[in-house]
Amino acid sequence: MPHIFLYGPPGTGKSTVGKKLAGNLKLPFIDLDRVIETNTGMAISRIMEQQGESIFRDLETAALKEAVGHASSVTNPTNPGGLQTRPTLVIALGAGALLRDENRAFAESHGKVILLMAELKTLLGRLNTESGNRPLLVGDLREKLTALLVKRGDHYNSFPLLIHVDGKTAEQNAHRAQVVLGRHHLSAMGEYDVVVGQIGNLSYMQNPIIVTDENVAMFHLEKMKAVLQDAGFEPKSVIVPAGEKHKNLETISYLWKSFLENGLDRKSTVIALGGGVIGDMAGFAASTYMRGIDWVAVPTTLLSMVDASLGSKTGFDLPEGKNLIGSFHPPKLVLADPQLLGTLPEAELISGMAEVVKHGIISDPELFALCTRGLDWVKNNLDEIVKCAMAVKIKIIEEDPYEKGFRAALNLGHTVGHAVELVSKFNLRHGEAIAIGMVAEAKYSARVGLAGVGLAEAVAESLSALGLPIHIPQDMPREEIIRAMRVDKKKNAKAIRFALPVEIGRVELVAVRVTDLEAVISEQ
Repeated sequence: MPHIFLYGPPGTGKSTVGKKLAGNLKLPFIDLDRVIETNTGMAISRIMEQQGESIFRDLETAALKEAVGHASSVTNPTNPGGLQTRPTLVIALGAGALLRDENRAFAESHGKVILLMAELKTLLGRLNTESGNRPLLVGDLREKLTALLVKRGDHYNSFPLLIHVDGKTAEQNAHRAQVVLGRHHLSAMGEYDVVVGQIGNLSYMQNPIIVTDENVAMFHLEKMKAVLQDAGFEPKSVIVPAGEKHKNLETISYLWKSFLENGLDRKSTVIALGGGVIGDMAGFAASTYMRGIDWVAVPTTLLSMVDASLGSKTGFDLPEGKNLIGSFHPPKLVLADPQLLGTLPEAELISGMAEVVKHGIISDPELFALCTRGLDWVKNNLDEIVKCAMAVKIKIIEEDPYEKGFRAALNLGHTVGHAVELVSKFNLRHGEAIAIGMVAEAKYSARVGLAGVGLAEAVAESLSALGLPIHIPQDMPREEIIRAMRVDKKKNAKAIRFALPVEIGRVELVAVRVTDLEAVISEQ
């Protein structure tokens, strides 16, 4: 995976944010200025004073290449055959480290550069007590800093990945960097990485097998096989029928038998290549085969990238309801490549946007605002959509991995939606049913005095503008929907816990008596 370089003017907190970011991602951290001081035995200010800026830049170039080169030569003994890996580093760069074209080209060819930027007032406040340690700012701090920002303005503005750090803590800026990068490390239910990016080297696996469905196989199976071939494997695959109606014990049993026939053992890895149905089934089969083997999620739908592949839930359906049998079994890696969405039918893309809107309603007003820009904008900005929506769920599941508290907020729209999906005999896509459920629950929230004025209308308008349904089909029996909600996995004896929207960015968990379920869908 590419290294992460933090860059920007003096005072933007590159070292502080870098340490937080490295800690969040469980990666090594390097402060390039400290490396130079260690190598020379001299403070940066003294090097600049005695040897000049040109010599310091030479030392900077050497230190940058040394740090990255050392990481490139580290051998991971856990890899089969002693294969070499390239451990990812988080590197805080000096404020002028990439002024040299040579340095910039080197950094950008080995990783991602994130520019931290702040207003002059913020920088002055941070640097006021330490300008003496920064040779280029000695003297009138305001004058020197202003001149430096003007001189380097075009240079700093040329970096596409930008974070404004004003008014935010180091923790908040580190989290924002993770969103921009599409990089997360989850640990609440087992250690694993979530990465948004192109499918790359998977050589660390042992004896992998691809599980996919017949639809996904037509578009992506050969690409996945090629990745495994490049890693030195002879690719194995299992193809199952596509669709929620096949998410059952019969298919799970077929997967178990296929694992045996292909010689999978306790050190093997299952690669779930597909949407949420494939992820749920392959993950569950992996969780129970030989008492649990590793699996990797490679989601191919928007819905699975931003929701279904995250959270460690695996399982399958019974005739009485969705996901009634399952387990918590985290993958070793979730690799979401937005380029795979290029072959997704538009109806499936629209379906996935229901979960994106849901995440915006739960805790990210900015994401909700992005969703209101319409489907054409979404299609042209899928990378941003995936990264932002994914971050919402990750934050929630890390804080409440076993749904003992606020994680239940992710059920917004799902109690009604699952019931509608089931009664439709899955003729409605999951996202379509969830959209209907969100509108029903938003209207009920308004009726009982929780939702603010206009909230239900705003939710309905945003979903409708994306091409999602917002009403229960007229011919769908309401009594069957209520019956399905009663057996939903989120119920207890007398009440069902709903996640009801209060405002964009906030929901409340409310217990609704089973005798009041008719009222939840009365306006739908």
